[in-house]
Amino acid sequence: MSIRTSDPDDAAGFVAAVRSGDEAAFGALTEPYRRQLHVHCYRMLGSFDEAEDLVQETLLRAWRGRAGFEGRSMVRTWLYRIATNACLDHLESAQRRLQSLESPQAGGSNAVDWLQPYPDRLLDQIASSDSEPDAVVIAKETIELAYLAAIQYLPPRQRAVLILRDALGWSAKEAANLLDESVASVNSALHRARSLMRKRLPKHRVEWSTASTPTTAERKLLERYMDATDRADVTALTALLREEVRLTMPPYPTWFQGRDEIANVFALATNPNLPTYQGQFRTVATAANMQPAVAAYVRRPGDSQYRALGLDVLRLEGDLVIEITRFVNADLFATFGLPPTI
Repeated sequence: MSIRTSDPDDAAGFVAAVRSGDEAAFGALTEPYRRQLHVHCYRMLGSFDEAEDLVQETLLRAWRGRAGFEGRSMVRTWLYRIATNACLDHLESAQRRLQSLESPQAGGSNAVDWLQPYPDRLLDQIASSDSEPDAVVIAKETIELAYLAAIQYLPPRQRAVLILRDALGWSAKEAANLLDESVASVNSALHRARSLMRKRLPKHRVEWSTASTPTTAERKLLERYMDATDRADVTALTALLREEVRLTMPPYPTWFQGRDEIANVFALATNPNLPTYQGQFRTVATAANMQPAVAAYVRRPGDSQYRALGLDVLRLEGDLVIEITRFVNADLFATFGLPPTI
């Protein structure tokens, strides 16, 4: 987006108003990009909450630096430059713990304990926005959890280059200008980043569906998963899991590998005769990171309501669940537009 007017005098007047401190003009200039900037910061950081903070920091820096905006560059480029640098500053100062979850069946896996899901209902706002028609901004393969977890293992500047080039589709020259790097250094960083990502991403990822909406088969599988959970039917749930299915639970280092192990976890939580019994479950379908998801509510013994418990983000392949990322965090429900109780 440049200044949207065909009259050079109007454009110059609008830029002058922004530079002089007109808050309404500044808001009109930057607000259309808030959600796109949030997704950009989310990719850089892997955390929905931290992305919120960094968008605010970006707009604050833009406001403070408004005198330097002359209107010759696109507003989008100006804001993405500020947002990228704000994220890089944050990453340099943040203490991040990266772990490797090892299993004899599947080798290493990503464990990013600050990873949070991103509601599809907010991604849909970008898809329908006139200010950013390019669907690459929210392409499924660069917003799904496996990608977000893997990218956190890249050095910050390599991460920025990969996102700008592969997720946003910027040219090497555009990325170099934004990062104040040479084209050669950007190309070199991109090569190294892609090589590291190939090592971190699941081996068969290229075979996953890239459809942005679930297929009929996926919807039916999700319904069966929810039905088995609601009925506490361990046998039915087990039948939906691939033999080498994996369950991780960020921010906790807890993980489970294999159909039988995950079924046992479910049995322990749903058997009223065991001390590990949590209560009766009710589920609601939702979506996160362009993946099907299930919001779980639990009615504990003695309670009259089902209360928000957590969110399962599922990776499906064929007619089986092959990975579950479980976020046991009731605070997420508001972000997903879900009530705290049902």
